Amino acid sequence: MNIVVKTFFGLEEVLQEELAELGYTATEKLNRAVRLKGEWKDVYFLNLHLRCALTVLVELHTFQIREEKDLYKEAMKVDWTSLFEVNKTFAVKGAVNSTIFKHSQFPFLLVKDAIVDTFRDKANERPDVNVKTPQIVIDLYVREKEGVLSLNTSGLPLFHRGYRQSTGDAPLNEVVAAGLIRLSGWDRKSNFIDPFCGSGTLLIEAALLASGIPSSIERTHYAFKNLKTFNADIWDELYNNAKRSIKELPCKISGADIDPEMVLKARRNLRGFSFGRFIEISVDSFENMPIPEGGGTLISNPPYGERLETDVETLYKGMGDWFKQSLQGYNCWIISSSEHGFKSLGLRPDRRIKLYNGDLECSFRKYAIYDGSKKGKYMQNGAETEVETETED
Repeated sequence: MNIVVKTFFGLEEVLQEELAELGYTATEKLNRAVRLKGEWKDVYFLNLHLRCALTVLVELHTFQIREEKDLYKEAMKVDWTSLFEVNKTFAVKGAVNSTIFKHSQFPFLLVKDAIVDTFRDKANERPDVNVKTPQIVIDLYVREKEGVLSLNTSGLPLFHRGYRQSTGDAPLNEVVAAGLIRLSGWDRKSNFIDPFCGSGTLLIEAALLASGIPSSIERTHYAFKNLKTFNADIWDELYNNAKRSIKELPCKISGADIDPEMVLKARRNLRGFSFGRFIEISVDSFENMPIPEGGGTLISNPPYGERLETDVETLYKGMGDWFKQSLQGYNCWIISSSEHGFKSLGLRPDRRIKLYNGDLECSFRKYAIYDGSKKGKYMQNGAETEVETETED
């Protein structure tokens, strides 16, 4: 089967790297996606193990259209009754960018009609549509005259990990967090810190990566379980063989937040993991948090005056001073939408990655803080990469 793994724009390469680590080396990079060949066992495995993926699609039918009614005809070529039972609810979602269609929702209605008519013709019954909580999700992709119909085997996007019990006012999407960690090049062995940890998403994703525990180990709902093809024995074997506990972390992971309520939420989110007791989170302002010796990586999503009110200039100036005074040997990565804030840091980044965090244009910047004679010097390679991500909001 052709399997298409969707991700955020700009995370295609780190998704390919992740797939290669899992043994899938024959992949094709697409726009916001990566394609590979596989079987249903691979579909289950990828849903469980991928950290930088949004959804796992199985292609059903690729086609060409010249006018609106062609889409209905092509959708009728799929035997929908072989895929799911009539008592399952379904929805048709996806993306259509074509001048053939005058109304944006009409293509989805055509596919819906084809599915219903197929069931009526073959089973003399019709399944119900449920747009909000469908058991079966059909993905439609049309770009001008080219179309693809696929099964969305994930259902809810894979950033719904199942581990987050509490969040703050501006939570970071879990897939975004996993992508930022991979973009940083963190080695999974050295220290990892987040001085604005909020409900702990970056800390948890770093610990899951370092420990080898799948990010979705706490998730129980997947759309593939509602398909006729679902093999519970294969899934149970994969899930039961997945790593879910460790005796120690291969690195030190710690965080802080000035808000005691957020620290409580982070600790609550960590409670279900075996590594939770190894992650230290303190109620501290960034400049007072304990810093592990030996250098490492800092990744953080500090307030930047959009969804959380803050004095950006004062905050970022203090962060810059703290980097220079206390974080020698650390690579410090900050994601922010505030250019004024970045200027207030008073440091020169040695890497800039432009990205969109939800509807906010942001930048993910690296500041290498050197030891000894290189203290205070910051490399610049001049390279800029465009990355687009989204938050859960």
